[in-house]
Amino acid sequence: MRNQLANMPPVVKYLLIINIAMLIISYIYESMVGTDLSVYLGLHNFQSELFQPYQIITHMFMHGGIFHLLFNMYALFLFGSVLERNNVWGSQRFLIYYVVTGLGAAALHAAVSYYEIQSLIAEMSPDKVDLVLQEGHKVLAGGQNYTDAQAGKLNILVNIATVGASGAVFGLLLAFGMLFPNIPLQLMFIPVPIKAKYFVMGYGAIELFSGLANRTGDNVAHFAHLGGMLFGFILIKLWQKK
Repeated sequence: MRNQLANMPPVVKYLLIINIAMLIISYIYESMVGTDLSVYLGLHNFQSELFQPYQIITHMFMHGGIFHLLFNMYALFLFGSVLERNNVWGSQRFLIYYVVTGLGAAALHAAVSYYEIQSLIAEMSPDKVDLVLQEGHKVLAGGQNYTDAQAGKLNILVNIATVGASGAVFGLLLAFGMLFPNIPLQLMFIPVPIKAKYFVMGYGAIELFSGLANRTGDNVAHFAHLGGMLFGFILIKLWQKK
């Protein structure tokens, strides 16, 4: 284990440490204060009373639980370690890519959420909209939501925080597929090896379908994942031109 940490590229190593530490801190904070730290550090919609500009960065280091963290950190270790090596990108370029794809994921997620929110607002009375925007976060903090379907959905879109490094991780997945397209990946849920490029294309198609299907019940920010892949693709193409 010590040798693995010593040989791990520095940016990947410190990202792993920070993300793991933030989950531990979150558990400690919630046990002491009784409030989920994601309320403050997760990314809220800009129309929410809970939105703060720093959340654009901090949400990338927060996770919804141990399994959410393990999935993202395993992918970060697996793909990020390869990409950060000096014969591929090196630490500086890797960090730039990671941050850009994370921010790009948040941007696309915010844009899609804004469209959904405006569509809901257009169908609701101004009084009901004002009630949700001003008081909705307090209702959710009490473990409840509005029984009115439109008000409840608007409250979730505005006041439920987005957390996780998934956008940046999907950006790493896309980069691996673009730079090493023919490397076979052996996946637990697929009995035969599949080339990285086909895995990336398939995963991207699944995310696009899931996002368009608008399955709000699955609690996954599909367009954030697509945003990480989209901005990663653009950045790689810009680097390749240079």
